[in-house]
Amino acid sequence: MKNINLAIVGATGMVGRTFLKILEERNFPIDNLYLFASSKSKGQKLTFKDKEYVVEELQETSFNGDIDIALFSAGGEVSKRFAPIAKEKGVIVIDNSSAWRMNDEVPLVVPEVNPSDVTWHKGIISNPNCSTIQCVVPLKPLHDLFKIKRIVFSTYQAVSGSGLGGLKDLENGLNSLKPKKYPHPIAFNCLPHIDIFMDNNYTKEEMKMIQETKKILDDDSLNITATSVRVPVKFGHCVSINLEFERTFEIQDIYNSFRSSKGIIVQDDVSRNIYPTPLSCEGTDDVYVGRIRRDYSIKNGLNLWVVADNIRKGAATNTVQIAELLLKYFKM
Repeated sequence: MKNINLAIVGATGMVGRTFLKILEERNFPIDNLYLFASSKSKGQKLTFKDKEYVVEELQETSFNGDIDIALFSAGGEVSKRFAPIAKEKGVIVIDNSSAWRMNDEVPLVVPEVNPSDVTWHKGIISNPNCSTIQCVVPLKPLHDLFKIKRIVFSTYQAVSGSGLGGLKDLENGLNSLKPKKYPHPIAFNCLPHIDIFMDNNYTKEEMKMIQETKKILDDDSLNITATSVRVPVKFGHCVSINLEFERTFEIQDIYNSFRSSKGIIVQDDVSRNIYPTPLSCEGTDDVYVGRIRRDYSIKNGLNLWVVADNIRKGAATNTVQIAELLLKYFKM
């Protein structure tokens, strides 16, 4: 396996900087590293493995060199414009935006769930929505065992999901300043409003979860609904998941399936007040599951509480894991 020439698009953003951290932590085999961002970030210096790199302005000629893989986290419009350019130059793009996720020719990958989907990429691979990623990791083994009929997602999403603007609104709100990112104050508040409202009165975030879950689990028959809420937490998304299965189950079967699955940590001992929280999961790469209990209101019903770091597993870590899959499947 050779070392990879790798580029990061959106290198100075929150996820871009986390890419660098995780690539170093996981000792990803990099030969040459290229950092790109907008013109306003041109010239900034970032450190990777004790070496300083200068950020270049992203241009149409940026991919003319010897880049093998490019990790994109610069927003949908940048991805729509520059991912095809990179692809035409022979670069494999792993994109964090929503620009390509529902394109039938673009794999939407969570390595613990559908790793082999990277094998049919045509130059672009999509990283799913942050809240979707942490949900499908525990849903996959349950779907395989008990066949899910219906899913109800209720999310409690950290302000970092809105980038630096969301964090700033929370900090400013704690000092009684008006919000700039959100339509209402987020400090001491909850907003049932993530992304724009669609014609069906769902938000775009809610529709992402519905559509992406079906694509990743490769099952259009799933009945799914979602309500996504922004909460005054800095890092770590939480999701209450209500499930209805076609097949019967025992609670111990649920525990066993999670404990034998990669990327899942069960924290569930209510007698000792043990369950996942955003603070306890911050800075980690696993998906944490607790409050596992039967839903007695329906036949074959189950409730789960799922928490993960939205900037790491929900974005940067999952992207790097996809890059690792490329090394595995294509022996790059």
